[in-house]
Amino acid sequence: MRIAIITDAWHPQVNGVVRTLAYTGEQLEAGGHQALFITPQAFTTYPCPAYPAIRLALFPSKGVRQKLTAFRPHAIHIATEGPLGHAARSLCRHWGLPFTTSFHTQFPEYIRARLPFPVNWSYGYLRHYHGRAVRTFVPTPSMQERLQARGFQNLHVWSRGVDTSLFRPRPKSFLSSVRPVMMYLGRVAVEKNIETFLNLDISGSKYVVGDGPDLLKLRDYYPDVLFVGQKLGHNLAAHLAAADVFVFPSLTDTFGLVLLEALACGVPVAAFPVTGPVDVVQQGKTGMLDTDLRQAIIGALQLNPADCVAFARQHSWQKCTQRFLSLLEPFEESRWPTVS
Repeated sequence: MRIAIITDAWHPQVNGVVRTLAYTGEQLEAGGHQALFITPQAFTTYPCPAYPAIRLALFPSKGVRQKLTAFRPHAIHIATEGPLGHAARSLCRHWGLPFTTSFHTQFPEYIRARLPFPVNWSYGYLRHYHGRAVRTFVPTPSMQERLQARGFQNLHVWSRGVDTSLFRPRPKSFLSSVRPVMMYLGRVAVEKNIETFLNLDISGSKYVVGDGPDLLKLRDYYPDVLFVGQKLGHNLAAHLAAADVFVFPSLTDTFGLVLLEALACGVPVAAFPVTGPVDVVQQGKTGMLDTDLRQAIIGALQLNPADCVAFARQHSWQKCTQRFLSLLEPFEESRWPTVS
């Protein structure tokens, strides 16, 4: 089957959306499918307001139309709500072709963390945007419930996986800091609530792995925290596996792919009991969820790393991709218009 996936989030961005789509593409190709990714890399781009490291496609409608009509996919999935997503959505509606969408990110909360923009307005816009899709994929049951409460319909859970060949237990000696090593890994931005972790009065070493718009500010404000910047591949996995506890202070993530990656490395999770962690973490076994993040860390340090690894190994990208395929809405090639 030929599958077109349209996404405004792509390399060189490093985040859960990009990794999810990249792993899904690899699995689709391995299963004999053809996957076309329409991404900002093929377009003139401009910096995203308030987050200039993210580049968005400028006036992409013509290019999206050309790529879709040349590829003539049997199914179309629109992964994001940016300029490329809007262009593909408009074209599908114009052509009368069915499509599916994904809800990866709680953008209303992200916007509200930066601007005094009402969350209800943002959700109203997103409800309209996804309302034209045959199905909208969400990463967790709790996210499904949250969106249903806001009037979203046709929501189906498409979970996430982990590459256990990369993320696996490795020597703790990779990091020589005072134990326990408490680590946050991810985007360094206001919506991740990192300062709640950094402000904790707790013995040990605090690490922040990642890059983002708040990195320089936080590095100056917290001189005792080890900010090691962005890491990739085996270097990333080695840092993660060397931690004693993975601290996830975010209140706005829809899943938190890095939670599974930490567990696969044998590192228990400490987080708040919110969407994402409540779906991924087995309370008292693979992590601790508590409204007091310090207590969650103390509790997580007592857990068995082997339980974390065993749980993570149940979540393969192959299984996730099979679910992705089952949720698509294929259509006959004859439905393509003869003139674009």
